[in-house]
Amino acid sequence: MYQPVEPANTGPPRPMQAGDILYFARVTLFITLLFMGYELSRPLSTRETQHNLLLPATAGSNSPGQDWTALPPWQRKASEKAVEKYAATQEKKWQRWNESMFERST
Repeated sequence: MYQPVEPANTGPPRPMQAGDILYFARVTLFITLLFMGYELSRPLSTRETQHNLLLPATAGSNSPGQDWTALPPWQRKASEKAVEKYAATQEKKWQRWNESMFERST
C-alpha cells in the first residue's frame, strides 16, 4: 500500500489541450467582468457626472444666466413667458400635492 511520492510534472511536457484553452478563456472573462464591474460602480465626481449626463450640443459654455442675444426679441419674450408659466404651474402642482399628502382634511 505504500506509494512513493513523486512530483506531478515528471515526464515530457504535454501539448496544450482544449481544457487549458477554456480555462484561460474563463479566467480572462472573469478578470474582464471584474474590471468592468469596478469601472461601472466607481463613483464619479459631481462635475464629471453632470458633464456626462448632458448632450454634447448642450455641454458647451452656456450658463443659465447667459443673455440670449442671438434670439429675435419676440422669441426671447415668448420663451421667458413660457418659462414663467411653467414655473407657476409646477408650483401649483406641488402645492396641491403637499396639501393632499401632509394636511389633514376635517
